[in-house]
Amino acid sequence: MNINIRNEAHCIWEANALLGEGPVWCADSGVLYWIDIKGRAVHRCRADGGERQTIEVPEEIGCLAICEKGGIVAALRSGIAFLDLNGGPAEMIVNPEAHMPANRFNDGKCDRRGRLWVGTMDDAGEKPTGALYRLTFDLKIHKVLSGVAIANGLGWSPDDKTMYFTDSVHRTIFAFDYDIEAGQAENRRIFAQVPGDQGSPDGLTVDREGYVWSAHWDGWRVTRYDPSGGVDRVIAMPVPRPTSCMFGGDGLDRLFVTSASIDLTRDQLAKAPLSGGLFVIAPGVAGLPEPRFAGRRP
Repeated sequence: MNINIRNEAHCIWEANALLGEGPVWCADSGVLYWIDIKGRAVHRCRADGGERQTIEVPEEIGCLAICEKGGIVAALRSGIAFLDLNGGPAEMIVNPEAHMPANRFNDGKCDRRGRLWVGTMDDAGEKPTGALYRLTFDLKIHKVLSGVAIANGLGWSPDDKTMYFTDSVHRTIFAFDYDIEAGQAENRRIFAQVPGDQGSPDGLTVDREGYVWSAHWDGWRVTRYDPSGGVDRVIAMPVPRPTSCMFGGDGLDRLFVTSASIDLTRDQLAKAPLSGGLFVIAPGVAGLPEPRFAGRRP
């Protein structure tokens, strides 16, 4: 697909996902993976939306990451697991919240040393029972932050000195000082807060220039923030619930945006019939390669 109109969102897959999320670009295969949390599915396609495939998974899936040694690691309702997209059984790694059945895993990403950072949330989105975890190379889980309402968008600055983390209920993207060698995040502070009339920040990614892109649930937009947290650019979306974004394509110069249709009324869907679709934008900047999970099966 040749997109010449900068900053305009084009739907490349009218998937009608209930809760589309978690896009991950695999440069080796030229494939975009993304998920439908409530639809219990993993989708994959080419950068132009072609060669589509949908793989059903046995339970809700919050996020996935590609493994350095091949395969997929995913945060499922029942815990973090190695996932076989060819139909084999999932290999459970750990479930730190087995005693909290009302919680589920949500967004997650790997840092550039291959650690998986993943958050949890109250599935009803009402109680601050969620947490942020770090899964290390030896498959050990560490709780980093508690009292989270809806753990969401994660990302790192190009120099690995800043980590970003979103709590959607509080409409806040936080920044932390990050020690990439130790995998430690400290000195939490507010990076950006979203006004109530602009929705809630959801998934995010960081581009090559160090700017943060955030999808706004119920905000009909994707916002680009400069490294100080100021609004650099707003891109209008044709759907009210964009959920996450990720750079991909041959030059990592296409921004893929997932969206949701869940809980929208008939009138809302009539006004935004592409809700639940996958979109692509040519923003005029490029992203960074997506890190892979370095943990190995025992």
